[in-house]
Amino acid sequence: MPSRRQFLRWTGGTAAASLSAGSILAQGPLETDKPTITKSSKPEFELGLASYTFLQFPLEKCLAMTARVGLKHICLKDFHLPLSSAPERIAEAAAKVRAAGLDLYGCGVIAMHKPADIDRAFQYAKAAGVRVIVCAPFAELLPRLDECVRKYNIRAAIHNHGPGDKIFPTPDVVYEKIERLDRRVGLCIDIGHTTRAGVDAARAIERFADRLVDVHIKDVTSATAAGACTEAGRGVINMPRIIAALIRSNYSGIASFEFEKDPADPLPGLAESVGYVNGVMRTIGNSGS
Repeated sequence: MPSRRQFLRWTGGTAAASLSAGSILAQGPLETDKPTITKSSKPEFELGLASYTFLQFPLEKCLAMTARVGLKHICLKDFHLPLSSAPERIAEAAAKVRAAGLDLYGCGVIAMHKPADIDRAFQYAKAAGVRVIVCAPFAELLPRLDECVRKYNIRAAIHNHGPGDKIFPTPDVVYEKIERLDRRVGLCIDIGHTTRAGVDAARAIERFADRLVDVHIKDVTSATAAGACTEAGRGVINMPRIIAALIRSNYSGIASFEFEKDPADPLPGLAESVGYVNGVMRTIGNSGS
């Protein structure tokens, strides 16, 4: 597997044109060998931002910094649009996001501890005009979540939070509990928390591709509970392999950066992460050109 420095050197020079997808992805097989990454493979998904990244900044600055790093899709956390907001306030904030040239595709992560939390989340999402609710429900509330997905026709993506999450620590736990629910109930695989739980995030993406609704992109310093967020390419996550898994899975949703490092000044680290992941995607997508 190439080092980060080697990869950046390749993507900055003419070697990027001749680098085969096979050489970038050569860290062992994934869960399945199909569909195969070919020279013409290009990502169908797009990159976005989970606004938790800018939790210490007001909405206007969050939107400006999102646009500044070239991201066009955003999932709003309630720091930037409180769940208790009146419908007209929600609509006003949503209009502000779209006026900034961004696609307000989702909201969350939203905790759901009682049925009223689920009802409020879907009413909120409807008022905002979003397509996806990224959520963390209590397991016993899944039947109610299933009902609301059917009623509102808004997808729900259950987010796994790693070793400290007693309910949904890993993608396989989520999948086991939702596989008989409406197919609009799916997963938000957080590759950082998945790795911290000792699970291969690339394999998880492929195994649960049929219910993959959202993805949180981050790198971590170690594949243990103590692993902390770091700039993409500087940690232990094999980002080319993650991108390859998303391509193999025909994932066509949004993969959103959730950069939790340096909350008072996240822009430099986010910009580096976006640049690195864009480089990975372009190299894989253009490897045969």
